[in-house]
Amino acid sequence: MTISLAFLLFLIIAFLISAIRILNEYERGVIFRLGRVIKTKGPGLIILIPVIDKMRKIDLRIITLDVPPQDIITRDNVSVKVSAVVYFRVLDSRRAVIEVENFLFATSQLAQTTLRSVCGQAELDELLAERDKINAQIQEILDLDTEPWGIKVSKVEVKEIDLPDEMKRAMAKQAEAERERRSKVINAEGEFQAARKLADAANIINKAPAALQLRYLQTLREVATENNSTTLFPIPIDLFTPFVEIAGRLKSQEGTSEPVVPEMETGSGLASSIDNLSIEK
Repeated sequence: MTISLAFLLFLIIAFLISAIRILNEYERGVIFRLGRVIKTKGPGLIILIPVIDKMRKIDLRIITLDVPPQDIITRDNVSVKVSAVVYFRVLDSRRAVIEVENFLFATSQLAQTTLRSVCGQAELDELLAERDKINAQIQEILDLDTEPWGIKVSKVEVKEIDLPDEMKRAMAKQAEAERERRSKVINAEGEFQAARKLADAANIINKAPAALQLRYLQTLREVATENNSTTLFPIPIDLFTPFVEIAGRLKSQEGTSEPVVPEMETGSGLASSIDNLSIEK
């Protein structure tokens, strides 16, 4: 009698172990009864009929799929290696079990082929500069192809683009030449603007000659602040014009027809010689 009770208790415990399943909040169980799908259960406590019922557990959380580097030849015949990452989740557990043998492996293979196809249709510059466009194209294609499996591809990101060493050197030279070109253009624009400002200043001084005298005084102040042994005083040549006229009148009174301009120590005429007066500190 005791052996029978023990055996019965053993059968009950074995039944409970094989019949009771507990699913988490993010899990669903697809129940097969005698090979046919009856329903999808979960989360919580699930009771199965031993031997008759079988359950396939599906995780509904977002799955991060790493796509290994793929050898790709772009449209402009450049060989590169491109890797990506795919984010997807199962929306319909029943179709994810029935429609495809292994939805994770199938999605991985589909992501690899789609990555090669989309990147192969783009040029290298487009692949480097327009990643968002490439990502959107891959995501749209994957989402459309995996929809019959009950899978939703939410995001695709091109993770790394590995270029050949020759292409890296060529791109570095191109970038250096572009920076040099911009530097020359900026320098030329600066020279042009400076020349225009100088021309405007010359026009202003031509209309108001007193501005030149103010500029002389400003320059003199700037020079005086420096620790120089010699200070140059710019003296306008027009300052000596009255003296020349007086000398001419005196010569005329003495019977000379043409005024003679006295020569400086340097031997040149007064009207064409004195530009600066040098005073030693």
